[in-house]
Amino acid sequence: MISQEISLLPADNGRLSNFCGQLNTHLRQIEARLQVEIANRGNQFKVTGLDTSVKAACAVMQKLFASTEKEQLTAELIHLAMQDASIDEMLSTSAAVAEQNIAIKTKAGMIKGRGANQQAYLRKITSHDINFGVGPAGTGKTYLAVACAIDALQNEKVRKIILVRPAVEAGEKLGFLPGDMAQKVDPYLRPLYDALYEMLGFERVEKMIDKGIIEVAPLAFMRGRTLNDAFIILDEAQNTTTEQIKMFLTRVGFGSTAVVTGDITQSDLPSVKMSGLRHVLEVLKDIEGISFTFFGTRDVVRHPLVQRIVSAYEAYEQKNTTDQ
Repeated sequence: MISQEISLLPADNGRLSNFCGQLNTHLRQIEARLQVEIANRGNQFKVTGLDTSVKAACAVMQKLFASTEKEQLTAELIHLAMQDASIDEMLSTSAAVAEQNIAIKTKAGMIKGRGANQQAYLRKITSHDINFGVGPAGTGKTYLAVACAIDALQNEKVRKIILVRPAVEAGEKLGFLPGDMAQKVDPYLRPLYDALYEMLGFERVEKMIDKGIIEVAPLAFMRGRTLNDAFIILDEAQNTTTEQIKMFLTRVGFGSTAVVTGDITQSDLPSVKMSGLRHVLEVLKDIEGISFTFFGTRDVVRHPLVQRIVSAYEAYEQKNTTDQ
């Protein structure tokens, strides 16, 4: 870790306010993208982090401050400035980033990745705008994604958390469930609520939902929206169609992070429909800036029997495929 100090001149309060953004939101955006810490007093700024990230941050800050003379900065302009500076390419050359271990502090205690795969998953989420976590039940895909979302919200890297799930029946029909549409889809979103309650506490989660800081919604309600400054999690993505997952991914706006989780062996879609998750993994596999983490039975962190059950099903399916 290194620190570098820079002075942004001229020391104009109006331009500094424009540069930092309301409640320093512009600085938080740079911090989140480049994994640095920025402290300032007036026009004096101190940037702390890994060598490559600090140099990139200082260069972008100088460029952005120069632009405040003629234009009002927005999240979009900051995003584009970092993109023009080939920030992702600079960060990818820093091997030290990959060696960092990430720990997230919540009400439930410190949450860390168990094993190399979960640690890699956490690192990718903090450094990529769109992420995929694919693997069997019990590997922590959704739980760790919710932890990252809470961390981003608490550190003011995003303004809200949006938790999304496709409301696909697993043998039962939605129409036979009591209540209105919101009550009908609530059981499908229950695993997301459970993770939130554990990490933040029931009362705090309910208050944040009432204020719209946390939004829990079925996938169908995402159409037509553009989601800026949000942490968005699409859970059970194996139950999306190819059209639905494309629609979801194109909702992601500036300053947002999206995590898509699912298990391609557990689709509840009709057999004639291809899983959107299986399809998108092929379509986007070579797109720069998107991360993929694939979990296996060794990553299962539930009851030991769950790991054996997952292994047994994998062995059975492989045997059937070979016999055919």
